[in-house]
Amino acid sequence: MSTLLTGLHVVDLAGEPAAMTGRLLADLGATVVRVEPPDGDPLRAAGPFLDTTDGPISLRHAAWSAGKTIAYFGTETAEFDDLLKRADVVIDTPGWPGAPNIDPRRAPHASWIRVTAFGLDGPRSAWRASDLGAMAASGNMFATGSPDRAPVRCSEPTAYAHTGAEAVFAVLSAVASGRPQIVDVAMQEVIQVANMAAAASMGLQGRRGQRVGAKIGRTREVWACQDGFVTFGLRGGPARVPSLQLIKKMLIEKGIESPAWTERDWAKWNPNETTDDEMREIETPLIELFQLYTMSELQDVAYEYNLMLAIVASPREVYGSAQLRHRQMFDRLGDIEGFPTRIALTTSPDADPPCIRAQDLPKTGKDPWWKARNGGKPSSETAGAWHGTRLLEFGSGAAGPIATRYFVEHGATVIKLESRSRPDFLRIYALGPNNPHGLEGSVMFNTLNVGKRSLSINLKHPDGAAIAKRLIDWADGVLENFAPKAMPGFGLSYQDLVGDKPDLVMVSSCINGQTGPHRNYPGFGAQGAALACFNYLTGWPDREPNGPYGTITDSLSPRFAASLLAAGLLYRERTGKGVHLDLSQVEAGLYCNAPALLEFANSGVMTPRMGNRSSRCAPHGVFPCKDEGAVGDRWIAIAVWNDEEWQRLASVIGIQDDNFRTSAERLENADETEAIVATWTATQTRAEAAEQLQNLGIEAVPVLDFCDLLEDPQLAHRKHYAQLEHPLLGATVYEHNGFRMSAAPSGYAAPSPTLGQHSRDVLSEALGLTVPELDGLEESGALE
Repeated sequence: MSTLLTGLHVVDLAGEPAAMTGRLLADLGATVVRVEPPDGDPLRAAGPFLDTTDGPISLRHAAWSAGKTIAYFGTETAEFDDLLKRADVVIDTPGWPGAPNIDPRRAPHASWIRVTAFGLDGPRSAWRASDLGAMAASGNMFATGSPDRAPVRCSEPTAYAHTGAEAVFAVLSAVASGRPQIVDVAMQEVIQVANMAAAASMGLQGRRGQRVGAKIGRTREVWACQDGFVTFGLRGGPARVPSLQLIKKMLIEKGIESPAWTERDWAKWNPNETTDDEMREIETPLIELFQLYTMSELQDVAYEYNLMLAIVASPREVYGSAQLRHRQMFDRLGDIEGFPTRIALTTSPDADPPCIRAQDLPKTGKDPWWKARNGGKPSSETAGAWHGTRLLEFGSGAAGPIATRYFVEHGATVIKLESRSRPDFLRIYALGPNNPHGLEGSVMFNTLNVGKRSLSINLKHPDGAAIAKRLIDWADGVLENFAPKAMPGFGLSYQDLVGDKPDLVMVSSCINGQTGPHRNYPGFGAQGAALACFNYLTGWPDREPNGPYGTITDSLSPRFAASLLAAGLLYRERTGKGVHLDLSQVEAGLYCNAPALLEFANSGVMTPRMGNRSSRCAPHGVFPCKDEGAVGDRWIAIAVWNDEEWQRLASVIGIQDDNFRTSAERLENADETEAIVATWTATQTRAEAAEQLQNLGIEAVPVLDFCDLLEDPQLAHRKHYAQLEHPLLGATVYEHNGFRMSAAPSGYAAPSPTLGQHSRDVLSEALGLTVPELDGLEESGALE
């Protein structure tokens, strides 16, 4: 039975930041051998735990080890050397406490995916940072939380979630390049990209970012109801008009008088042209309305009428979801080693989920997996890893475009199909009095679509749909992030196409997936974050949940989508077969919160919001620092992971109290411990505190804002930013993703496209259409 990555042999030496990477590769069919030291994997000591007759089991270790073969031997043994000889890929985290640091020259035939906090070289490459520090360095933490409190990280372990999924794409890109090499993955960069152009759109304007609590931008996003919270966004655009009109109807039915709702033409409403006072008048009736309902009642309304509202789900609501039960997310809850492998994807090359649980190591050596590709001929060393790959992108928003941008950066040709009659909503969001460029003035659209070619076509026109089918025949792969009804409505579903193109590789990505009773529920990143427990887990225990900055599923699910598309393309190249890959953005988020879900499933305990604290060590938080000139709101993230580190910190800040010597004592007295640290950090600048503590081997990372990111020396060293000339917006800053390849170049050859900029060129080059044929398509309205 062939799965997507059958025959790919991976040696997993990674610490916690990349533990999920091996799990995902195993789910996709690779043989993953996890090498644990004889004295045990440090992740086994990390909670939450399940009590058994044999002692406590780490659910965190269980979640990320499922599907792997565990091998217990030292890294200086003959067995380990023999394992390396058979490896196509090695994943490691050099410098991570407890993880081995192996010289890649011991397996020069393999690609080494090396995950660190800041990269393998550069001024901060030796700095320590866990999830807490990586979030602090990314800009994301600064803009998450309440304005009157410290910045707060998105629910732990978000940094590892982003990094684990992106490292999978890095693995598959190394394979696609046809050359063994070193791939340098930096958590700081990976997470910064999740801010979706914040440094470019805000930092360059001198806007540092701000914490707005339960809002997104100017408007409230999280609302209290009778027994919890829901998310609902007051934003414009054609996709949201039906939801706004339904809310108006609900207000009238409940007798809540509101001229701000009943006297407004919601089809024409533009929040960019709405004053703050008007926005408050719109928000006030919603506060009253939502408190008349329970979460369940509001979710039922949302599913029945496609209202863009979502409950702020806890693990309890997740396990009560009919949609997730239908998609068999919970088939094997009783088996800890069998955490559901279909939680983030459903594949159709075989009937079974793509997961291997090998019981024995391979008995004989083998050629590196990449030699099965291209007749064993690697691609040119001057070409990107995906050079020559041709992709079509259908859809709008962020999740789809971010996924295909990975391929653009590494050499692929991506054609984005757009429509003038129904433009991408990111283009529409930018419309307003301060935007002189109209649909071309969206900074977010510009940043997410760098290097692509734009084809403006009317898919509702028969000739437009026919052109799209011909392009699909031409392409190597297709990614679409429409709602499930859209592609069948155009006659472009996988089932419509696969008869004529049996080797079709297609990824369909939407909020709830292509199947299930609520598959047609419409939603964006804010709803995805709420349904995947991120809102529930983010914020302070004594306050309402917060929406993490950047509506996380919009930036997290693309990493899954890109990895699925990459795996599908390699599967086709190896077998000649096509595959349809169904990605639920909510389930991708839930996959990343697996430890919290497993804790509830097996013990009934729900992980609470903890602010920046950890159940594993103290202090673990964000502390105030001195103002830097006229700039205040300065903070530093500090985590002390063991008693030896605490002794070093105590010597610096002058603490000799015996009540704080052990981790257990510090956890029990967390308030007092944090107050002691905060008193000291308040006398230091961020840089002063970070340098002192990092030199002592203590995790201490400045909390960077969006302006800081533009001046960050580590990002500058990694050449994170690239400037290109946009035809209307002028010099524009774009961001690279989070990994660099030693033997395959990457970058962007062109800025983002204007709407329909390449329509004629694409159709003449790809399909050979003549000028008269193109003129005829324009006259008919098929080509817009």
